[in-house]
Amino acid sequence: MIELMAAAALQTMPAEDCAVELVVLGVSQDGGTPQVNVQNDPAWADRSLRRRVVSLGVIDHVAGTRYLFEATPDFREQQHDLNALAGMSGAPDGIFLTHAHIGHYTGLMFLGFESMSADRAPVYTLPLMADFLSSNGPWDQLVNYRNIELRPMTADDPVSLSERLSVTAYDVPHRREYAETAGFRIAGPELSVIFIPDIDSWEEWAAQGTRIEEIVMANDIVYVDASFFDNDELPGRDMSAIPHPRTTETMDLFQDYPGEIRQRIRFIHYNHTNPIRYEDSGETREVFERGFRIAREGERICL
Repeated sequence: MIELMAAAALQTMPAEDCAVELVVLGVSQDGGTPQVNVQNDPAWADRSLRRRVVSLGVIDHVAGTRYLFEATPDFREQQHDLNALAGMSGAPDGIFLTHAHIGHYTGLMFLGFESMSADRAPVYTLPLMADFLSSNGPWDQLVNYRNIELRPMTADDPVSLSERLSVTAYDVPHRREYAETAGFRIAGPELSVIFIPDIDSWEEWAAQGTRIEEIVMANDIVYVDASFFDNDELPGRDMSAIPHPRTTETMDLFQDYPGEIRQRIRFIHYNHTNPIRYEDSGETREVFERGFRIAREGERICL
């Protein structure tokens, strides 16, 4: 069961209708939309064009627990929407972080002493990310004050959250100034979802032993990095120096697959320059005409 709703109008789905639910809480690249210092972005004047930084929420309605994927600069609003959907309050029962770039972990600050002063909120990461948080300020203060409790994951080893829900981390190739980068597989009672908001290239991942084609074939919904639409997106910039699979590149890779496979792919983490941010752009139409999908805030999926 899939339901598309405006992010501002999220409604609680009755537990009897859906045991485990996923909601898209943000779709934008780390800087959000509009981005700082982009004065002419139409989203400054038209709030309906604004997009939060990439994040997913998962609710186990049976267990009464909810989980946040990424702690973004939009953490306050995203946790509010997740709690409203779950009918709960307080810190999430778990936060899963992909890596140490600003859009993916800096929202942890709202768990700290100066804000909600959470009590040992579980934070799941791969090992180097856990080391980074525990060894560098101001994040180590969250650990020392027990606002968060780090729970390092082992790549490819599922973490069971309930009898209905498990999460597996992948180690994916992406810039590693401070830590490794994770992608996640979220497995519910009936569906499995992949979340890979940042990756340098599908070829590099294949060289590590994991092919995106096999990942898509083995799962039901796959949210993948769509930072840029094509190589013409940033005039005056050498885009070959900016890794990320282009949206067109991913579509080309899967173009000969059956439609049922292509529609599993949902583009997310799009930069403010990527025209798929607009519902009525030619690039958005192209994505749908080629049989793919675009993640939108408020999208809800019963797992």
